[in-house]
Amino acid sequence: MKDIKNSSFTILGAGRSGIAVAKLLKRNGAKVFLSDASDKSKLKFFDDEILNKENIEYELGGHTDRIFESDILIKSPGIYPDSDVIINAEKLNRKIYSEIEAAYWFCKCPVTAVTGTNGKTTTTVLTGEIFKKAGFDTKVCGNVGLAFSEIVGDVKKDSIVVLEVSSFQLNNIEEFRPKVAVLMNITPDHIDWHKSFEKYLNAKLEITRNQTGEDLAVINYDDEILRESLSNSKSRKSYFSIKENLTDKSIEAGSFLKNGKIIYFDKPKNIEEEIMEAREIKIRGNHNLYNSLAAIISARAFDIKKEVIRDTLMSFQGVEHRIEFVKELNGVSYYNDSKATNIDSLIVALESFDNNIVLILGAGKQGMNIQKLTSL
Repeated sequence: MKDIKNSSFTILGAGRSGIAVAKLLKRNGAKVFLSDASDKSKLKFFDDEILNKENIEYELGGHTDRIFESDILIKSPGIYPDSDVIINAEKLNRKIYSEIEAAYWFCKCPVTAVTGTNGKTTTTVLTGEIFKKAGFDTKVCGNVGLAFSEIVGDVKKDSIVVLEVSSFQLNNIEEFRPKVAVLMNITPDHIDWHKSFEKYLNAKLEITRNQTGEDLAVINYDDEILRESLSNSKSRKSYFSIKENLTDKSIEAGSFLKNGKIIYFDKPKNIEEEIMEAREIKIRGNHNLYNSLAAIISARAFDIKKEVIRDTLMSFQGVEHRIEFVKELNGVSYYNDSKATNIDSLIVALESFDNNIVLILGAGKQGMNIQKLTSL
């Protein structure tokens, strides 16, 4: 852990994670200053009464030079790396970290972290449900809801943190080291933020940066870019695939689809077992097969029994706004997939259905009128 009590911090961004990490650091004896470029009316989680109670000083509506008086800056994921405030901080040799890095300094238990262009939220929530069903004290957090800093003070040594992490957060880590790092897939995304696909990919790969041979990287075998990019990582590796029989490959462990059945294997432990039939998984689509395979590997890394995994996969209904069944009206079934915010996620959602599909693209006035027409 950093020398918190003898360090001063500026928190850039008063969103959920910014407020949470400010309180976490302050309660652990740090000098904390909070700064946001927006005014109070635009900050959903800002509460000046709470900040005053915590004795956290702040400024809104712009960043003054006071932010550079601190030793360390913790930045919001929404702040671009080429923004003036970050460039000036780097010129002044200030340390810049993400919220997940700061929260990790206080984490007493193993972390299973999930990233990828698509599927990370469903995989995170599903993995958390498996751990909960197995009896673990499980904290699901990150981009999926609660900030890491909000829950880290409540974890014990035998807890499990299941954390969804973005490329923005991974871009500013130093010590963050998940026990299990899950990489779902990689396709071009957030190029406006990272400026190139290569930089976006490298940010995602940071999830394995500090892993050693004691840690596990869970990798999508069917994603050639990820597979090749991580071939020399120091961590142990376990792969998942819906296209290949992985036991025929020169890899030690993984989970894959074979003749409609989900297989898990670990060659060093002499394990090869059928978890369940793929058709028994409640959430639909090949992309959810990938999500399920990744969750299975993460669970087996902590010796969770296959019966617990199977029961969870048979009952898990998915995540809100992700191919979420809404209702059936006059023979038409409606699904909400409003979290499909890029072309790749839209394509995999459409491929989840084998019947006639009417795509309502956008939920504005025109989209709602089309929905009304199709329900007649």
